[in-house]
Amino acid sequence: MTKKFNLKNEPIPDWLKKGYLNLLNPIIQMAIRFDLNPNTFTIIGFILSCIAAGFMALGHIRMAAGMILLAGIFDTIDGKLARASNKVTRFGALFDSTLDRYSEVIFFFGMAFYFIGEKWYWTSVAVAIGLGGSLMVSYVRARAEGLGFKCSVGIMQRAERLILLAFGGLIHLYGLATAIWIIAVMSNFTAIQRIVHVRKEDRKETSSA
Repeated sequence: MTKKFNLKNEPIPDWLKKGYLNLLNPIIQMAIRFDLNPNTFTIIGFILSCIAAGFMALGHIRMAAGMILLAGIFDTIDGKLARASNKVTRFGALFDSTLDRYSEVIFFFGMAFYFIGEKWYWTSVAVAIGLGGSLMVSYVRARAEGLGFKCSVGIMQRAERLILLAFGGLIHLYGLATAIWIIAVMSNFTAIQRIVHVRKEDRKETSSA
């Protein structure tokens, strides 16, 4: 039976994720052969995000979108490499999550700078709302998991946000603006989804105690 879509399911299908990860396997194997540290890929991804933000601020929309896609690839490699090479550490997880947040903040600042310069003030407001929502999605999960709850639900997680921004920018400036407005709404919706999810899980635990 086909699994029905609901708001808790991730919008990116599993078969697409697996295909994407399989494409990265040769890079992972090469990195293992040369004994590369996963944190190296984390840092490269962060640098690429900063470059993308610079391109965005200067109005080179498609270049920025391409760099964000490339940064996303490096962001995927670091975690997969850590697991494949048995180099998973708590510091590495913290380092990766921290640079991910900084990467997102810097790129959103680049977008805000550009849209304010172009006098697209409402879109720059959407950038600010989207940034707030994006950070809250991550915060709610981190706080919930710190309290012992699993909290990976939601339809606008980091991968979805990056893909939306990248493909929106590659299509057209209006495509990017549309992606920003979608993220502004759906990232905050996802944060609320996670809060509601934790509330339900907490009630289950309380009632079964």
